[in-house]
Amino acid sequence: MTGAPGWLTARPIAHRGLHDRAAGRPENTLAAARAAVAGGFAIECDVQRSADGEAMVFHDFALGRLTDVGERVGDTSAAALGRLAVAGSVERIPTLPDFLAAVAGAVPVIVEIKSAFDGDLRLARRTAEVAAAYAGPVALKSFDPEIVAALRDGLPARIPRGIVAETNQDDPVYAAMPDSRRRSLRDLLHFGETRPDFLSWRIDDLPCAPTHLCRLLAGTPVMAWTVRTAEQRAAAGAHADQMVFEGFVP
Repeated sequence: MTGAPGWLTARPIAHRGLHDRAAGRPENTLAAARAAVAGGFAIECDVQRSADGEAMVFHDFALGRLTDVGERVGDTSAAALGRLAVAGSVERIPTLPDFLAAVAGAVPVIVEIKSAFDGDLRLARRTAEVAAAYAGPVALKSFDPEIVAALRDGLPARIPRGIVAETNQDDPVYAAMPDSRRRSLRDLLHFGETRPDFLSWRIDDLPCAPTHLCRLLAGTPVMAWTVRTAEQRAAAGAHADQMVFEGFVP
């Protein structure tokens, strides 16, 4: 049976915080985190590794979409990243320790560890170190089974681990993978190695066999991402135990 705690499904999860760029709260910023806390929502955030090894709360591998520089996160120091304005706001790119300190245990935080599927576990280790030192409710997840498997030995038992996945693999990242690896990700064939406490699955791919069987046979909770419409919310209610939402307030 799953080791997922009840708080993981108790309140809807704000995708990259309760962000609203027009209101000066870009995604994955402290302002977006504080807005989620004020609304009583759990928070999903992403982490990338800086050049000097810090876990930075930022979604993309490159900085260009949300800042005025074009470098990659991994080629830039944490200090330099922390000086960059996000989406033209007063907000800066936070480190994961600073992000968690701002939340201060008020609501759960679900941290997605980004991966290039290249076997590099340095970001996973740093994220696990930060999470282990945090007293509030926190969970870690990744698309990369190697990361989730490695976290099994590097995390306190109180911190749940999850797999993020999708059935329709239309993201360019999958194009370079052999069919066997894509099939393993799509059909959860790595389950024996990863043993996730929860699944986080693309809403438009639900229902599907892996999530249905895990819920039915192991009681594994399923998060549906990213819910933006009334139709998607209804599907999440029917086929998942939790939703990661964006663009509206539940």
